[in-house]
Amino acid sequence: MKKIQMVDLGGQYEGIKEQVNLAIAEVMETSAFINGPEVQTFQKDLEAYLGVKHVIPCANGTDALQIAMMGLGLQPGDEVITADFTFAATVEVIALLQLTPVLVDVEPDTFNIDIKAVEKAISPKTKAIVPVHLFGQCANMEALMALAKKHNLYIIEDNAQAIGADYTFEDGSKQKAGTIGHVGATSFFPSKNLGAYGDGGAIFTNDDDLAHTLRGIVNHGMYERYHHDVVGVNSRLDSIQAAVLRAKLPKLDGYCDARRAAARKYSAAFKGQENIIVPKTVNYCDGRCDRNICDTCDCHVFHQYTLRITNGKRDALVKHLGEQDIPSGVYYPIPLHKQKAYADERYNEADFPVTNQLVKDVISLPMHTELDHEQIRFITKAVIDFVNG
Repeated sequence: MKKIQMVDLGGQYEGIKEQVNLAIAEVMETSAFINGPEVQTFQKDLEAYLGVKHVIPCANGTDALQIAMMGLGLQPGDEVITADFTFAATVEVIALLQLTPVLVDVEPDTFNIDIKAVEKAISPKTKAIVPVHLFGQCANMEALMALAKKHNLYIIEDNAQAIGADYTFEDGSKQKAGTIGHVGATSFFPSKNLGAYGDGGAIFTNDDDLAHTLRGIVNHGMYERYHHDVVGVNSRLDSIQAAVLRAKLPKLDGYCDARRAAARKYSAAFKGQENIIVPKTVNYCDGRCDRNICDTCDCHVFHQYTLRITNGKRDALVKHLGEQDIPSGVYYPIPLHKQKAYADERYNEADFPVTNQLVKDVISLPMHTELDHEQIRFITKAVIDFVNG
C-alpha cells in the first residue's frame, strides 16, 4: 500500500504533468507574469464554468473576502453575521475592516450556519451575512436569501471549500456555490478542490456595478494607470498560478466525483457504528437520498470528509491514527468566539451548544483525488477498531 497522505498533490500532478508544465512554460516564454493573458483566459473559463457574469481574480481567498466587503461599501461599526465554527479568515477580515463580527452557532449535521441563529442575531446595525460553505457543501442559501431580502442585507458567500458544488432550490433549479449571493469569494490554496501551486483567490458576482468596483479595488483602486478612483489594495492572481488553474479547471468535476466516491466508501464502512457520525448532505440531491451520499450527489464536493466521534475518544483517535501513519485533521479545535483575538463579552456560551460540542467531536480523514480502496479500507478499520476498543 502506498503512503497515505492527507492531500496527495504529487499524485494528482502526475496525472496532469504535461498540461501543467506546458502552461507554465508558455508563461515563462511570454514573461507576462502579472495580469497576463493566462489570467484573463482563466477568468473567462471560470465564468463559463460557474455560470456567473463576473470573476475577479485576486491574490488569495482571504483577500477575496476582504475585497468583497470593501466593494459593498460596508462601514466601521456595521455588523456582519457569520458562523462560529470555521477558519479564522472569515472573521479576520471583518475585524480588519473595523466592522463588528457577530458569531452564531451552526447545524449539528451539516456544520453550516444555523438559519434560526442568524435570524435571532439580526439587528438594526446588521448589514451583511457571510455563510461559510464548510467542508464542501452549501449553507441553506434559499433561506438566507429570503432573510437578506426581508431585512435588506448583503449575502457574501465564503466559498473557499465548496467550489464545484451545486445548490438545489425548492423548484429543482440548480446554481453553483458562490454565485447565489450578492458576491462570493473563493480560495485557490493548493489543497483546495481547485488548487493552485501557490496562493490565489477570486471573487464572483452577477452585479455589473459591483464587479467594476471590485476590479478597481484589487489593483490599487486604478481603472486607468496612475488614476486612483477608489481606495484599493494590491491583490492580483499571478499568471503562473492562473495557468495552473486553467489546466486543472476542466478536471474539477472529475476531481469532485473522485472525492464523492471516496466519501461513499468511507460512509459505507462506517455504517451502523453508533459512536461515529458520518457527513450528511444538505440539499437532498435528487430528493430521494435520505441525506446520505447518493450516486448522483452534486451538492457536496468533500473538501474535507469530517466525522463526529461521540464517545469522547476523538483526541485519542488522532494520536492513534498518527501512530499508524494515518494523517488526520481537527477542523476546528477552538470556536472563534473563544479565540483571544475575537473574544467579546457580547457572547453567551448558551448560544453555541453545537459549536462547543463539535470542537470536541470532529476529525477529518484523508480526502483527495488519489485515495484508493486499499487505503480507505486500512483507514476505516483503524478508526472502527480504536473507537470500539
